[in-house]
Amino acid sequence: MTLPLAAWAGLTRVSAPALRAMLRRRVTRGKEIATRLPEREAIETMARPAGRLIWLHAASLGETISILPVLCALARQPGTVLLTTGTVTAQRLLAQRLPDLGLTGRVIQRFVPLDVPAWVARFLDHWKPDVAGFVESEIWPNTLSAASRRGIPLMLINARLSARSLARWQMAPKSARTILGWFAMIHPQSTVDGDRFSSLSPVRVLPAGNLKLAAPPLPADGRELNHLSSLIGGPTWVAASLHRGEDEIVLAAHRRLAATHPGLLTIIVPRHPERGEAIAALAGGAPRRSMGQPPPRSGGVWIADTVGELGLIYRLAPVAFVGGSLVRHGGQNPAEAARLGRAVAVGPFTTNFADTVALLRDGGALIEIADGEALTTWIDARLRDPWGTTAMGDKGVRLLDGFSSLPTEIADMLAGLAEKGAASRGQE
Repeated sequence: MTLPLAAWAGLTRVSAPALRAMLRRRVTRGKEIATRLPEREAIETMARPAGRLIWLHAASLGETISILPVLCALARQPGTVLLTTGTVTAQRLLAQRLPDLGLTGRVIQRFVPLDVPAWVARFLDHWKPDVAGFVESEIWPNTLSAASRRGIPLMLINARLSARSLARWQMAPKSARTILGWFAMIHPQSTVDGDRFSSLSPVRVLPAGNLKLAAPPLPADGRELNHLSSLIGGPTWVAASLHRGEDEIVLAAHRRLAATHPGLLTIIVPRHPERGEAIAALAGGAPRRSMGQPPPRSGGVWIADTVGELGLIYRLAPVAFVGGSLVRHGGQNPAEAARLGRAVAVGPFTTNFADTVALLRDGGALIEIADGEALTTWIDARLRDPWGTTAMGDKGVRLLDGFSSLPTEIADMLAGLAEKGAASRGQE
């Protein structure tokens, strides 16, 4: 869990004009959408829908993806969901996924206001949520405090607390108890996370369960999948969610593998699509999907630098390496590839998804590799053994099927808190 106290303290001291100037600078860097800057101040033109309103906040892309199954479960109940995010990437994903999931009209998407007391008050006064759920780790004290004062029940969903964050909290135990005490309940990703939260506060901690393991298969356009598959004639593997420092490792692996696997296609998916141009140059001018360029028919490297198409890309190959794990980042989510029946490899740095990695590894669906040389050896083995690769992928699908009921359980908890919150405020 992140407690951005420095950022929070800074916001409370910065004037509104300075904050607006900061937001405009972010627009020039592609970090904000100019026409939606009023949302960052909670300036709203849409009226609050009648009836129950559940507010969920998912800070970025990963949190947004993990909460989608909960949105689907909530859509089967009365009322409206207000979903806020903090990044352009997450908003773009929602623009694609909400219509596909049949959630248009049931889910309102907005950028979250900055944690400025006046802006937070305006947001809460307008939307009047019956309950608020915050996904994973981002904590903004002004927002939580204001919601708590209004009697809005709060839930921390899919919460995680690293050992490093725990140590920081332990240096401010009174603040930890106060802030965590604003939550009616905390749903942790793992039992370790739950134990860490319990050590800081007597707040109600629910049984653990990781929503990212309950997510449905990433979607893909069937016609586009058939089209791209028809263009690929040789062995193929995917290196997904790559961070800086991993591009060179994957490209070196491709060169070694291509010597013994004629027509090999390596598909690189950068974690941040804006890096596509630089990676393509590093690969000697490799084609890029964002530019409308197809994969090379005779093999080579293809850069899939688009947003929201990872489900499509994973389906093009039986083998996937999930990045952020060969550099000291902490890794990206390997369950997305495993859910699609891919044989999965990750590097040694996977603290962000340690429980997921352990589950898939112990179940025979994932392997941990130490470096680029080990990655090359494993990809080579998987390409030479298609039956074994398929069997490895099948194990991942079976393991993840056991988490399918979790989104409905979370949705029911939110609905229950909303009823209590509405009843409590109605008695005031």
